[in-house]
Amino acid sequence: MRESVRHNRIGVLVLGCALLAGCSGEQPSPSSTPTPTAAPSSSSTSTTQPVAGTQTVTVEVAPDLGDSPFDEPRQAVVPEGWTLSVWARTSRPRLMAWAPDGALLVSVPSTGQVLSFRPRGDSPPEESVLLDDLDEPHGLAFGGPTLYVAQSDQVDGYDYAGGAATNPRVVAGGLPDDRSPDLRGAYSHVLKSVAVGPDGAVYFSIGSTGNISADDRDATPPRATIMRVPPGGGPAEPFATGVRNGTGLAVAPDGAVWIANNGRDNIAFPDPGPSYGEVLPDYVDDNPPEQIARLSPGRELGWPYCNNVGGPADLPFVRDVQTNPDGELLDCAALPPVEQSMGAHSAPLGLSFTDGVLPEPYASGALVGVHGSWNRQPPRAPEVSFYPWRDGGLGDQQTLVGGFQADDGSRWGRPVAATTGPDGSVYITDDAADAIYRLTPPA
Repeated sequence: MRESVRHNRIGVLVLGCALLAGCSGEQPSPSSTPTPTAAPSSSSTSTTQPVAGTQTVTVEVAPDLGDSPFDEPRQAVVPEGWTLSVWARTSRPRLMAWAPDGALLVSVPSTGQVLSFRPRGDSPPEESVLLDDLDEPHGLAFGGPTLYVAQSDQVDGYDYAGGAATNPRVVAGGLPDDRSPDLRGAYSHVLKSVAVGPDGAVYFSIGSTGNISADDRDATPPRATIMRVPPGGGPAEPFATGVRNGTGLAVAPDGAVWIANNGRDNIAFPDPGPSYGEVLPDYVDDNPPEQIARLSPGRELGWPYCNNVGGPADLPFVRDVQTNPDGELLDCAALPPVEQSMGAHSAPLGLSFTDGVLPEPYASGALVGVHGSWNRQPPRAPEVSFYPWRDGGLGDQQTLVGGFQADDGSRWGRPVAATTGPDGSVYITDDAADAIYRLTPPA
C-alpha cells in the first residue's frame, strides 16, 4: 500500500458505512418463457453529425514532442479555421481541472500522480508533479480553493495555493476497489470521477464491478451509483442509482449534475419472437445507447434491469430480458426517459461544459471525450463530441474533433476528456497517444 493520505485507509468507511455485500459477475440466463417487454423496442438511432463547416488538418507537433504516434503526420477533422496541436506529452493522461492560478491539472491513474502543466504561451508548458504516490487518481474538481481528487478507494480534499496541494483530508473513504476483500480483485470499473455543485456538495461515481453484477446495487456503499456528500461534509448518500460506469460527471451552467454513462455489453434481443433472449451481434452493435443524463435526487438509470432504446433524445426504457424479464425487479416503463445519448459502445469518458468560453456556435454546450468501442464491428470511432446547450438541456451529438480512426478501424489516438482553457482553446487528453492537445479557434 502506498503511503500518503491513504495511510489510514484500512478500516475507513464511507463516513460510517461498512463494506458488507459482494457482487456477482455471472450473467443470468434468459427466461425460458418469453415475456414481452413493455413495448416493442428498436435499435438505437443515436448518430453523430459533424459540426457545420469542418476541415481536415495536419496535427501540429513541435520537434521535441514528435515521438510515436507523431513520428509521422497525423490528420484530424476540426471546425473550419481551427487548428489542433500537440501541447504536451505524458504517459496515459486522463481527466483534467483548471486550477485557480491558471495551471492545468491532469490525473494519471497508471502512475498514481496528478500532474501540473503551467502554460507558457506558444512554448510547451512547464510540467511538474503536484501529487504523487496515490492510488489510481482519476477525477479532479475544484470547489473554490479546495482541490478534490478521486482515488480508487477514497475522495480527498486539499488546500490549493501557490501551485501546491496541502492539508489532505478524506472527504469520503472506504470506497470499493480491486483490493476490497469481498471483491477478490474483480473490479472492472475501479476509476472514480468527482464534481462539485454550486452549493459545495461533492458528487462522485462508484462504477459497477462488471457488465452484469446486480449485487452491486445492494452493496455497502452501493456500487453503480453517483454519491453525494452534503456541503460542509457528512455521510455520503446515493444521489443516482443504476449508473453502470458514470465516468463523465460534471455540473452544468445552471447547477444541474450531468452524467455520461457507459452502458451494457452483449444485451439480449428484447422483442417477442424467435430471436427473443438471444445475443445477436447485429443488435448488440447498436444497443443500448450510451446515456447522457441530467441527474436529480433519486434518479434511476436502470442498470442492469432496464435498457434504453431509440434516440438520440428522450430515450424510453425497456426491460432487460436477461436480468428483469418480468419487470419484477424494476418497472422500466415508469422510469423517466433519458435526456440524450450517443451510439452504443462509444465509451464516453470525460464530460465538461463550455459555458461561454468558445466562439459561437460552441459557446454554450457540453464536451465529451469519446474513447471508442473495444467490442464492436466496425469499431465506434473515438472523437471529441459537442452537445449544444438548449433551454436547460442538450441538443444532439456533433463531432467537434474526429479523424482518430482509419477506415480499417486502426487508431492513432483515443480522446479521454476535453475542457476549455482560460485562453479560449480546448484542451484534450489522449491516453493512447500519450498526449494533451490544444484545439484553437481562429483569432
